[in-house]
Amino acid sequence: MSLKLEIVTPEKRVYNKSVDRVKLPCSEGEMEILPGHIPLIALVDSGEVRVQSGSESEFLAVDNGFVEIFGDKVSVITEAAIDIEEIDIEATEKAQARAEDALRKAEEDNIDPAEVERLESIARFAITQKLLKKNR
Repeated sequence: MSLKLEIVTPEKRVYNKSVDRVKLPCSEGEMEILPGHIPLIALVDSGEVRVQSGSESEFLAVDNGFVEIFGDKVSVITEAAIDIEEIDIEATEKAQARAEDALRKAEEDNIDPAEVERLESIARFAITQKLLKKNR
């Protein structure tokens, strides 16, 4: 028995495979999902998703979002997600610097709070990617 894992961002479906188990960073701590898990909706925190299929493991970085577990389907809906192997540290550092500069300017100019939240999210996900890539 396996799980169907789907990770979706506003831009695309990042991941869509059958897996044996999934570990997610959630607001209440790390959650491990196995086949037969009870139905659940939870908040996902920015961090590392660990996927195991047989003896193979995959690692993805995700931003804040939600997870819905129903039957043997696990759907993660997040603002951003990327396979850790695909993370480009240099590009991530540049994105973080741009977001932090824009955030400083936005706070000085009293920009819309929604825009400030968007910039904070970009910076937070960039930091998450860097930390996860450096730890692998």
